[in-house]
Amino acid sequence: MTTVRAETTADTATYDLLLRGGHVIDPANGLDGPADVAINGKTIARVAPGIDASRASRVVDVSGLHVTPGLIDIHVHVFPHKGPGGPGWQASVIPDAHSFRAGVTTFVDAGTSGPTHFELFKSTWIDTSRTRILAFVNIARDGMGDNEQEPSQFDPQRAAETVRAYPELCVGIKTAHFWTKLPWDDVHTPWASVDAAVQAGELADVPVMVDFWPRPPERSYPDLLLKHMRPGDIHTHVFAQQFPILTEEGPARQNARVADHMWKARERGVYFDLGHGGGSFWFRNALPAIQQGFPPDSISTDLHMGSVNAAVLNTLHTASKCLAMGMPLQEVIYRSTVTPAREIRRPELGTLSEGAEADVAVLRHLDVPASYIDCGRARLDGRGRLECAMTLRAGQVVWDPSGLSMPHWQQAPERYWVVPSLQG
Repeated sequence: MTTVRAETTADTATYDLLLRGGHVIDPANGLDGPADVAINGKTIARVAPGIDASRASRVVDVSGLHVTPGLIDIHVHVFPHKGPGGPGWQASVIPDAHSFRAGVTTFVDAGTSGPTHFELFKSTWIDTSRTRILAFVNIARDGMGDNEQEPSQFDPQRAAETVRAYPELCVGIKTAHFWTKLPWDDVHTPWASVDAAVQAGELADVPVMVDFWPRPPERSYPDLLLKHMRPGDIHTHVFAQQFPILTEEGPARQNARVADHMWKARERGVYFDLGHGGGSFWFRNALPAIQQGFPPDSISTDLHMGSVNAAVLNTLHTASKCLAMGMPLQEVIYRSTVTPAREIRRPELGTLSEGAEADVAVLRHLDVPASYIDCGRARLDGRGRLECAMTLRAGQVVWDPSGLSMPHWQQAPERYWVVPSLQG
């Protein structure tokens, strides 16, 4: 990380909004230090120490806080559609109710919708939310639910066509939940869902996100990583209980090491996403892996109604678990901004670069003892907690519970004192 450059006296620009006195962490630009952030309209205008506050129409004092790019959560569920002929996925969350309070400005829906309902998803949720919503398209035509068990639903051509029709919204293909228990048969073959998703990914030239349950020997985890996934594809839920990411099991695990297939997969370009979820994050896998230099490439929640009131809570709570496991704050921000943007091929996101859309998180880092739980109902005692003080989406303040951007009530403008129904 480098220190933010000082402002030059030649700069005479004026700004709509100035975030003054914070500590900027912008890994995309190698910035880590005291700086101000100036915004004009919807874009970042300047990042530098000591920007003249008289040039800004509005100044917000963020002293003692960290200013970062808006966070990106690439595994959530925000399309609460019940499709015909099946239970559908009814556990999705309302995007704006869960994003901004956690410093998140971009949610990526992880395959809740397939090609059949994508236009409905777009018109009812993507187009109407203030949160930026992108999407992985489910390989099953009718989306998440029972449809994911039927190979007759797997439609690489239609999935690819949907991605190509909405390139500004669709970032990839999703495969999940396929045939985890029942015996194989002529229709339900081990790799039917994964291979169909990869075919769609090749047709549309986009990555595939894989939610997977290994069933060796016919469907092993090393074969997924080294034979079926491609460089740039994303394995989510990396620290779930079912994955042999370590060489030994058991409570002691004194000699447990990250397995060779994990290093080989990372070397060949497979990405590993945390994807916490209601049942897919276990300290017994995560902590040894992180301690041995194998962190997740991206920090995500798998946010849905089954996880939001359980171990996940929100994106910052999941990121705080990484702090408690020993990940430095700068790395937590990096893996919540730069790396997810890279995985979904949206490098313009997750940065405070001049000219970038002004998606900003203002965070409070509390270096205090903190305890967290995993999906196995086990506890980790560590240090560190992140809270969101303020969030800006496209230059607009969308979360500010303590009133950083607001005047004291006694100094409020004239309109504050007018009761419209009485005074017109």
